[in-house]
Amino acid sequence: MKKKRTNKVVNPNSKSRRVYAPGVLGKIEITPQGMGYVVVPGEDIDIKVKRENVKNAMHGDTVEVVIIKPGKAGQKPEGLVSKIIKRGQNEMIGTVELSMNFAFVVPDNKSFTKDIFINEKNSKHLKKGDRVVVRITDWNEKQKNPEGEIVAVLTDEKVNEIAMKEILLQQGFSLEFPAEVLEELALVPTTISEEEIAQRKDMRGVLTLTIDPHDAKDFDDAISYEKLENGLHRIGVHIADVAHYVLPGTALDAEAYKRATSVYLPDRVLPMLPEKISNELCSLRPLEDKLTFSAIFDINDAAEVKNQWIGKTVIHSNKRFSYEEVQEIIETKEGPHKEIILILNQISQTLRLEKFQKGAINFTSEEARFVLDEHGVPEAVVVKESKESHQLIEELMLLANKTVAAYVSRQKYKGKSIPFPYRIHDSPDMERLEPFTRFAAKFGYSFDLSNPQTISASFNKMLSSTDAHPEHHILHMLGIRTMAKAVYATKNIGHYGLAFEHYCHFTSPIRRYPDVLVHRILLQCLQQKITPIADMDEQCVHTSERERKAMDAERDATKYKQVEFMRKYIGEEFDAVISGVSPFGFWAQTVLQRCEGFISILHLPDTDEYKHIEEEYAIVGKRTKKKYQIGNPVRVKVVSANLQKKQIDFDLVS
Repeated sequence: MKKKRTNKVVNPNSKSRRVYAPGVLGKIEITPQGMGYVVVPGEDIDIKVKRENVKNAMHGDTVEVVIIKPGKAGQKPEGLVSKIIKRGQNEMIGTVELSMNFAFVVPDNKSFTKDIFINEKNSKHLKKGDRVVVRITDWNEKQKNPEGEIVAVLTDEKVNEIAMKEILLQQGFSLEFPAEVLEELALVPTTISEEEIAQRKDMRGVLTLTIDPHDAKDFDDAISYEKLENGLHRIGVHIADVAHYVLPGTALDAEAYKRATSVYLPDRVLPMLPEKISNELCSLRPLEDKLTFSAIFDINDAAEVKNQWIGKTVIHSNKRFSYEEVQEIIETKEGPHKEIILILNQISQTLRLEKFQKGAINFTSEEARFVLDEHGVPEAVVVKESKESHQLIEELMLLANKTVAAYVSRQKYKGKSIPFPYRIHDSPDMERLEPFTRFAAKFGYSFDLSNPQTISASFNKMLSSTDAHPEHHILHMLGIRTMAKAVYATKNIGHYGLAFEHYCHFTSPIRRYPDVLVHRILLQCLQQKITPIADMDEQCVHTSERERKAMDAERDATKYKQVEFMRKYIGEEFDAVISGVSPFGFWAQTVLQRCEGFISILHLPDTDEYKHIEEEYAIVGKRTKKKYQIGNPVRVKVVSANLQKKQIDFDLVS
């Protein structure tokens, strides 16, 4: 059994100075000048690493660092990198430069300060100035520069295409699947054998539907419906059986774990699994037999589950619906399978109401999406809201997820709980919540902070009463920021936001690796052939981290598209709402386009000196007492839109 590392760091401001443990672990951030700062989990002070002591560490790497100079009062301790634990990124975009017998790539990413050497054999096809994706293949401590290979030449691609790829690479996501994965995939059978069908519950004769976005390419869940003689509704939630094809120990599984998630950018999806899995074998396409893992419920009209069954199935989807088609049926009560759609919607809405009555928080928001032209350039912004058609699927998926988690939580192996990736969400941190509640009070919304239940009830009251007000979106956004982040963990503390005692992710194994783990463990429990996964804690940490990286990529890509969109409106004015503040100015988000830009204190229409008051989410003039606070409406003019910095600058009009 490996000993756990101790991440003890001296806080120079602390009266009782702790002793550094050798080999402190953390993530290194490297400045364009080459200086490194190691961020240690759970500590509020970083470790400074001079350029010569960074060695071959790259920005975002997890490193082991040895302290060589403890920090004096008010100063950071100094260290040197002793070991690279995990690379944050080993592929990047750059520009080719040629020498006599070799080439090298100058990375776009300024936090990576080394050129990448390409040997003569791998550089013959390159031209000076080529834009390329390069993968680092070798870099030991004795080498001044890393050695790499060219993954792809991008010279003919559009600027915005390269930008999207660079965003993915910076977060550590590979653009292509390794050759060994594709070779392995070619051997996977594309037909379902009769022997496999015989081992499953055959649901092919039961009416089965999929409901997805109109432009979806993979369908990983389906719903079946039967009316039973006793008056109950038998509703099946069928999930693509990805774990049947993605087996432990394979290159395909290793790559899926490495990625851990699909990444959804405004103009593309970078999938966790190759297209043969995600869009063909495991996509529950209409009029095709498919292998699934299912949770089937016998439910009465009051949405009470009277009986349930979990197991492997084979299904045959009868029809593919889009959310828009189902919404029209709900609103008009006309259309294909209308009776069944309306029954499913009634049950889902009852489940939804019950969830909120038990303390779930209604953090449903409008989502702004870009309409793109054939070159990926934004032409317009549309705001999508969660409607009953979306909620129909969402509530049935939640029912399946919590049912599976509750089932596994009851299983034991040698008298102990089985290591399992629960999806947990902690209750609010009062230190972060109290400033928000004081701010919300300025808009007339009161919070009862007596206990977690009264807090969630207060949130719901505020959110339901602000739908028609301009500050609704900002309060919603700030409220989410006060919440703990949902993560994967083996210690089940429940899901506060959903008010579920047991919860996991079972319903999207095509795009989330924890769902694949859930399927594997669930099958072991059903078959009573349990082999606990020893490193489940580590896998939970990794998949949670990759999820955050995907969210960072999605945020950066959205910001890029906002800048790309607003470039055509330089000099034009928009209504906006202040969405963030800092000591240097504030951000404002346009009301209709949901594009955010910055207004510097230096460009405000007066000469007052402004002070940032963090607890009030505001900057306030020392002389005039003029206040710019989150939620305030403003009129702004677009003065610049910098694609490289992903930054929009506004001037304040009024």
